[in-house]
Amino acid sequence: MKRNARPLEAAWWHALMDGGLKSDVIHYIKVFQNKDGGFGHGIEPDFWLPQSSPMATWAAGQYLYELDVASKEPVILDMITYLLQTYDESTGMWPSVLPENNDYPHAPWWRWDERVQQTWMFNPGAELAGFLIHWAYEDSEAANVGWDSVEKALPHLMRMDIMDFHEVKAYQQLMKVLFRHKKTLSKRTPYTFEEVYAQTFLLADRCIDKDVENWGDSYKPLPLDIIHSPKDMLAEKYPRLIGKNLDFYIESMDDEGVWDLTWDWGEMSEAYAVSKRQWQGIVTVNRYQKLKAFDRLPEE
Repeated sequence: MKRNARPLEAAWWHALMDGGLKSDVIHYIKVFQNKDGGFGHGIEPDFWLPQSSPMATWAAGQYLYELDVASKEPVILDMITYLLQTYDESTGMWPSVLPENNDYPHAPWWRWDERVQQTWMFNPGAELAGFLIHWAYEDSEAANVGWDSVEKALPHLMRMDIMDFHEVKAYQQLMKVLFRHKKTLSKRTPYTFEEVYAQTFLLADRCIDKDVENWGDSYKPLPLDIIHSPKDMLAEKYPRLIGKNLDFYIESMDDEGVWDLTWDWGEMSEAYAVSKRQWQGIVTVNRYQKLKAFDRLPEE
């Protein structure tokens, strides 16, 4: 990590695995933040748009939420300002891909066209709504925007039979926030928390790749891409499958203790080579965090 990862992931690793300071992570996250409060500059390594975008802001928000950064921090307050400015009240979404993406190096799935929002839908909008509810004061403009988005996002969730795993993960993260706001959820929507959780559980279960022989050869989500801790209900449902996933992590890491990617840009450009190395740092932190959560860290 110290030799090859970005300073952001190195600080994130230190905070999660070694008791390092949150302030170090915030310092490196702010490098990617623009004056409007949003994030860009390739914080999500598959697109290099320097201007702010909701998707890049979501990527930054994941670090900040994972570290439980306080709502009073300027990095959070500025991010909320950006999300308020870019919210689409008519759809309840934030634009997942911007036209300007096409002007900078990017993976093919981040190319903008007029139909692209139909592909991404509430990814990352469901999670961005959760950020606003989590960090904003109750009954504030930001909290109300978050709830307005939730009111539009949940009917979409509830009518789906199958969903792309990226969007499922956005709803999973939203559920972590809504767990602490069950009464408000019931007041503002026609659903109970239990109903929404059950639907999220079902869609998450359906998108997991349960064929061990495919692992490492496809971009389908492994169990631990969807299951985040031993306390998850899916962890209780698939203990043997999780054990195999943990074995796979340990057996497939290379001599440097990192993993190869299961996706590429369809080209071997210099930009992709940089993106790949940066993603390996992100994947490494995520997978070691899972190994730690399930008490399977490899011996040094």
